[in-house]
Amino acid sequence: MSLFGVDVPPGFEYRDEFMSAAEEADLADHIKRVEFATFEMRGVVAKRRVSFYGESYDRSDGPSPPIPEFMFPIRDRLATWAGVKPDDFAMALINEYSTGTPIGWHRDAPQYDIIAGVSLLSPARMRLRPYLSPKAAAQSTARRSATHEITLQPRSAYIMRGEARSGYEHSIPAVSTLRYSITFRTLRSRA
Repeated sequence: MSLFGVDVPPGFEYRDEFMSAAEEADLADHIKRVEFATFEMRGVVAKRRVSFYGESYDRSDGPSPPIPEFMFPIRDRLATWAGVKPDDFAMALINEYSTGTPIGWHRDAPQYDIIAGVSLLSPARMRLRPYLSPKAAAQSTARRSATHEITLQPRSAYIMRGEARSGYEHSIPAVSTLRYSITFRTLRSRA
């Protein structure tokens, strides 16, 4: 925390207690029945498990199922906060982080614009640092580290857009207990 609030880049918004404990318990109960799959990116299988809905990262995998109705109330509330229509969230992703599971440094896929997420069951640290293209990162000799960090509390929500979305990448160190996250994404305009 800085003197003026959470230390996040421009375009990152955060709210504690975005949902009640009862809403979190209801979502977690639904998520326990979700069929998760392993996630592979660039030939590496991640430790987290995922369930995609709507517009997925890779259309060659075939269509993803539609966003389930149990996610509509939280999607609608996030859409109101983000100033978009609920259906503008074309993609949803549920991540399951078991004990010891991290997510490495990344920037969300370029076809997506606004990223909105909720954190369930346990806290997680989100670290952010300025994004460098793979070529620039390979040429850099400087050690890169986080420039911003925030703890995503259970039942909290965040939005990334603008500079926070495009100019930064983020990671989450290994969690100490089971955590779920639900992430919604709008599509970038093709104009």
